[in-house]
Amino acid sequence: MNLSRDLEFLVDSVVPQARDNDGLRDELAQHCQDILRSHIGQNYDPDLGHLTTLVKKHLLQHSPSGSSSVKFTNLLSRLLDQSVLTRKHAAILFLHSLASSQPSQSSQLAFLPSLDIPPSRQPFSHAPRTPIEVSNGMATAKGKGKSRAQILSEYRAKMGRPPLPEQRLLRDALYLLQGISGKHVHFSSHKDNGTHLVNELSFVTDPKYEISEATKALIHRLSEVGYLYKRVQTYVKERENVAEMGMIEQSLCHHLQARLTDYYRFIAVLESQMSGTLASESPSAPEEEIGLTLRRLDVWINDWRLRMRMMSVCVESARDSHGGALVNIIHGYTENGDPFVRKFTDQLLEDVSKPFFATLHKWLFSGELYDPYLEFFVAMDPSLAHMQYAHPSSLSGGINQLSSDGGFAGPFNDSDDMSGDREGGLKLWEAKYKFQKEMLPMFVGETFGRKIFSTGKSLNFIRYSCHDSDWVATREKMNNTGGSLKYSDIAGLERSIDAAYQVASGRLFDVFLDKFKLLDHLRALRQYLLLGHGDFADQLMEALAPSLRRPANTLYRHNLTATLETAIRCSNAQHDPQDVLRRLDARMLEYSHGEIGWDVFTLEYKIDAPLDTVVDPESMVKYLQLFSHLWQMKRVEGILSIGWMRASKDVESFLRIADLEQEWHRIRLASAEMLHFVRQMQAYSQLEVIECLWKELCEFLQKKEGDLDAMIDAHRSYLDRMVKKMLLVSPKAGKEYNVLNQVKEVFHDILQFRDAMDTFYNHCLSESARRDRGLDGERGVVTGLEGDSDKSQELLKVYQKVKEYSSSFSDRVHSIVQSLQSHSDLDVRFMGTRLNFSDFYRSKREHPTQRGTLH
Repeated sequence: MNLSRDLEFLVDSVVPQARDNDGLRDELAQHCQDILRSHIGQNYDPDLGHLTTLVKKHLLQHSPSGSSSVKFTNLLSRLLDQSVLTRKHAAILFLHSLASSQPSQSSQLAFLPSLDIPPSRQPFSHAPRTPIEVSNGMATAKGKGKSRAQILSEYRAKMGRPPLPEQRLLRDALYLLQGISGKHVHFSSHKDNGTHLVNELSFVTDPKYEISEATKALIHRLSEVGYLYKRVQTYVKERENVAEMGMIEQSLCHHLQARLTDYYRFIAVLESQMSGTLASESPSAPEEEIGLTLRRLDVWINDWRLRMRMMSVCVESARDSHGGALVNIIHGYTENGDPFVRKFTDQLLEDVSKPFFATLHKWLFSGELYDPYLEFFVAMDPSLAHMQYAHPSSLSGGINQLSSDGGFAGPFNDSDDMSGDREGGLKLWEAKYKFQKEMLPMFVGETFGRKIFSTGKSLNFIRYSCHDSDWVATREKMNNTGGSLKYSDIAGLERSIDAAYQVASGRLFDVFLDKFKLLDHLRALRQYLLLGHGDFADQLMEALAPSLRRPANTLYRHNLTATLETAIRCSNAQHDPQDVLRRLDARMLEYSHGEIGWDVFTLEYKIDAPLDTVVDPESMVKYLQLFSHLWQMKRVEGILSIGWMRASKDVESFLRIADLEQEWHRIRLASAEMLHFVRQMQAYSQLEVIECLWKELCEFLQKKEGDLDAMIDAHRSYLDRMVKKMLLVSPKAGKEYNVLNQVKEVFHDILQFRDAMDTFYNHCLSESARRDRGLDGERGVVTGLEGDSDKSQELLKVYQKVKEYSSSFSDRVHSIVQSLQSHSDLDVRFMGTRLNFSDFYRSKREHPTQRGTLH
């Protein structure tokens, strides 16, 4: 009973006419029951694989092409995934039995083209019959060859308005593909809420015909291509009237116009196909004879739909992008899994990137930036566009320049300008050209972009700032390395960039090291400003000491320079190159009231272009800071050495005061402690800092790796590490100034100690002379004035001053040692260990009477 109701429901669903015709419903339901009893009931096979094989064999008999078999496989997989049906095997067996039943010679119902009904079950014997057979999945009439579409059109004509002939819509479709409204379909646009422009497609109502929804959807798909075509064409025409359009955008417009021309040819081919279509609009014409249809047009236009979409996207991106950023956007579409999209984008980029590669070639191999529309990822500062150095040979004036007879040619001249440009070479190197990452194409990459930027800058700097006479040979060598510069050969592009970078960087190192003797000037800075010439520093210190003790406002520069010349003649510095000696100068810093010559004196080494690119003014300030620190240590060390000689030799020779021997012994201990501190500081600065860092810098320059930026960074690192280590800079904010100030206060205590020691020495001489006169008086010899009083109390007061400065020195050094123990730099910590040898200061603080502190 349930089976009968299910079959009746199935018949009503498949055959709508049976819903109002009980006889037809019963006949069809009975036919289905017969099939179930005769086939499924007797031949039930639970093997789904075997049943599937039978169905495919049956389908291959009627459709040798295999398309029906493929469709069946897809439908079967979808059926097996469904959870609604429980007897899926029985359903497939029923359909197979239904299709396997033999068709009769009588006709079937026209509305059941896929059912074969036995003669005994034909419901309407009086209705006109048309034999129907299944072939390739499409029912065709044997007599007149009517297709299903024709049968459907005849049905709609009987029911109401006939459909609009496709040939009329086909002409409109070709118009729509060109962005033009047709007779039956129009393009229209209006503003949404008064702001955004909305494009729509409208269909003209015809009282005689109607357009089905399926056809309207197909027309909509075709009109998309026309809309995109119109957008691209409008953009190209708009850009034709723009005067300041970049070269990359010009290339984009040229490529788009070429593609639009190809599209015109394609439309012409479609129109020729349409002209070959049958002029008759009769629906009885066989489909095989129709040359062009809407569906065929939709298939043929599919590739151009993808092209138009890509071109439209590029057009929208080009409105807000420029230069390399536009190339970047287009390149982003190459990361697509669709081979068609990727191929189209590659072709587009090949044309659009040609101006970029032309600019790249001039920059990479000549150092010239030709970018009138600012599209390249290298930009030039307009304010520095015409800034160049004067040739070094044009520089006049000399400093300490030796004449041919061995003398010095001319005095120092403040007007001598050792730099060809007041702005400095470093500014020209760093600020003239800027790297714009947002304009760098992604297919180049930032690493290679930086190399390109550095290569062009190096060539430009060699040519215009270094005035390299071998520029032509360098350019020829660069051109020989030039390989493929195009988008389709990224590997060749990378090889060319690497080769050009190596040639330009190597030539730049050669120019600085061989032509401009950079290493000689760095060595001169080390020898003079860092006191590497020991005999020169001693001679200069000895010659300047009397003058530098005077107030700063009583010193004159010509006297200082004359003393400098004398120190050069009396030391091995006289054998240095003339170009080095002429750059050396002595001058005074700005001074305030109460300062003496030691506070304001400094040496100066003048650097000209293009060497000031590496040794820039900021670096010279650091050199002067280091010179001031080393010069102060040198002064303190010299004063202590003289004091030690006086305390150890003169006291024993001239001062025979037995009750003061203990005091002088403690003074010698304090002097030895101070000498140890200063000499350890000097040895650390010269041997462990300057020499080690100098060796690293020389090794880098000899390797000739990197570009000018690497050379500048290497020198900066060399100088910054010296400042950090020698001035005891700590990463903790403010701590470095505290340690350095403590060192300066230690130097001040040493100087005060030496002054007090000299005063004590003079008083001891006076006391010794007084006692000698007393002894002479006892023998009856008058050798001096009478009435000399005993000055023992005064000697004790002076000695108290010596003791105070000695104690202050020990306390400050102990504090410095403690600060250095927590320093981040290992060398600085080791220097603190050397100052505090055998925990001297900790033991001294715990047992002051056992360590020679003055009492």
